[in-house]
Amino acid sequence: MAKFDRYLLSQLMVMFGFFSLVLVLIYWINRAVVLFDQLIADGQSAGVFLEFTALSLPSVIRLALPLAAFAAAVYVTNRMTTESELVVVQATGYSAFRLARPVFYFGLIVALLMSLLMHYLVPLSSARLDQRQADISRNITARLLTEGQFIEPVNGITFYIRDITQAGELQDIFLSDIRNPEEQVTYTATRAFLVNDTAETQLVMIDGLVQVFDTSTERLTTTAFDDFAYNIGSLFTAQGSTKRKENHLSTAELLWPTPEIIAETNRSAAVLIARGHDRFSQTLLGTVAALLGFSALMVGGFSRFGVWRQIIAAILLIVVVKAMETAGINAARSDDRLWFAVYLPVVAGFLIIWFLLFWATRPHLFKRRRNARVAP
Repeated sequence: MAKFDRYLLSQLMVMFGFFSLVLVLIYWINRAVVLFDQLIADGQSAGVFLEFTALSLPSVIRLALPLAAFAAAVYVTNRMTTESELVVVQATGYSAFRLARPVFYFGLIVALLMSLLMHYLVPLSSARLDQRQADISRNITARLLTEGQFIEPVNGITFYIRDITQAGELQDIFLSDIRNPEEQVTYTATRAFLVNDTAETQLVMIDGLVQVFDTSTERLTTTAFDDFAYNIGSLFTAQGSTKRKENHLSTAELLWPTPEIIAETNRSAAVLIARGHDRFSQTLLGTVAALLGFSALMVGGFSRFGVWRQIIAAILLIVVVKAMETAGINAARSDDRLWFAVYLPVVAGFLIIWFLLFWATRPHLFKRRRNARVAP
């Protein structure tokens, strides 16, 4: 590799690392805030929160890498153009296509990272995340055992515990059930225990009172009890499922779906095949993003006013490619014979890149040539 290629590649990698870190942090913070509200409100520990955020990182990184590659290519090309480095290199005989070679190497590195994420890490982490969500949603104890706070595990149910002893005894229990608008039920007890049987989780209350308020007649009925079992397991539904989703499957299973996989995921063959090819398309789009950011800034040559117009054009071209991506995936999902439509943004992206580099080698291609006047 020539010295210039190594120099440009090193600059791209440094800025790629910087932009990747910034974008991943932005996406991760947004994701972490949602997870924090969900998990801490359910009484989960900080360890569970960290586990969930770690499992969501591959999906976050997958979104950030193509944008980081594009931003790095635009930033480095703009800086080298402003400081006349590219002008000097072009003066030695390097064409726009030759200058794009290290950017292509950079795009291949991004594609390798995207391939690792799309085909292995993202499906694995998504499956594990769904499994952990199912486990936690079935863990009634973690969601209910919160001292000194009124919690609402589901709509219409309010639960309160004053204290929990070392032996696991719940003291001073309050349970309000207003899910039925015609009949509101309130349970109070001095003591209670959570008992897990083979089917459901029971809240066994001791020495308490049941108050039933009939809203139609406005009558209040009270019943004292020595012990009473309340089935709280039916209040919770698992957030995860034992069945695999389409984003849990391997690429081979998506590309060649069997009837069993179609029934398990409840998706058509066209949708599964489109998702499989989309993984390859997403991998290549990392390379397209890097080359598109570079080639767009090569058009127009050096200007002391900067290349802000080329930067705006590069952003618009990325928007066009993303629009083609949406159109292509929608077409592929409608008919399994149109799977090749998933690669529409990749093919269009490389055609745009070739045209921009071709234009950069011939800057007067779209300029009118003034006819020379012949002196009489």
